[in-house]
Amino acid sequence: MIDIGARRLRVVRAGPAGPSPLIVCEHGAFGCAADWAVVQEKLVALGLRSLAYDRAGLGYSDPGPSPRDGREINQDCEALLAAIGEGGPVLLVGHSMGGLMVRLFALTRPERVVGLVLVDAMTPEIIDIPGGRRAIQGFGRLLQVASFAGRLGLMAPVARVSSGFIGLTGAAAREKRHIHGLATHARWAAAEVLGWPATSTLAGAGELPVDMPVAVTTAGAYHPANPVKQAQVRPATRAKKGHVEHVTGSTHASLLGPQHADAIIRGVQHVLAAG
Repeated sequence: MIDIGARRLRVVRAGPAGPSPLIVCEHGAFGCAADWAVVQEKLVALGLRSLAYDRAGLGYSDPGPSPRDGREINQDCEALLAAIGEGGPVLLVGHSMGGLMVRLFALTRPERVVGLVLVDAMTPEIIDIPGGRRAIQGFGRLLQVASFAGRLGLMAPVARVSSGFIGLTGAAAREKRHIHGLATHARWAAAEVLGWPATSTLAGAGELPVDMPVAVTTAGAYHPANPVKQAQVRPATRAKKGHVEHVTGSTHASLLGPQHADAIIRGVQHVLAAG
């Protein structure tokens, strides 16, 4: 638990101390630091150091000020890095809605970022795909219902299912299951999702520097007619040093798990080699 000024964020650090860029992992909506357990283990095996954390109000972290949009979330991330003495460059990895957070961080603090790895990530354009805005609003309302159910102790059976989608094992699986049953986790996840439109606007206010290496890893085979896939690959195809990998057989969640996470590691290796 790291104090960032009157409140704390829960952090999981892994890997040896060293001069290599710190790899910062941003989880998706309704996610937590445990989502990155497999990825962090694989990074350690390569001698790379990483950090995953629960965003404010999620998992075991204290709540933060509203609104919970990308600007506030990135200010928390910056405060966290300062609190642990990490003033150097970072490599950002973002899953799902976390992709918007890392894009915004890179857009507003390009001097801090050596590159991005976008893992089945949301992009600013996705909200404007037909049905996108309605789906996001529905997800936010669902999380609000989950928060109410959690206060009544009704989320435990749901958590046993929802926490298993990645394929985590051991302590990480137990932690994920516990967190998915927390009313507070669902409440603050809902606040983030309801702030999604504002975050998309912020993240879409400019283009990433073309010299910034970007790796994109998506779940499932590529379909050129799929507008989501088209939006997801654009940051990498626009970058001078881009990398794209579509992982056939994976899902949005299992991409982080033991069967498919090597694709994320290949994205990290591309960015490190290109930086």
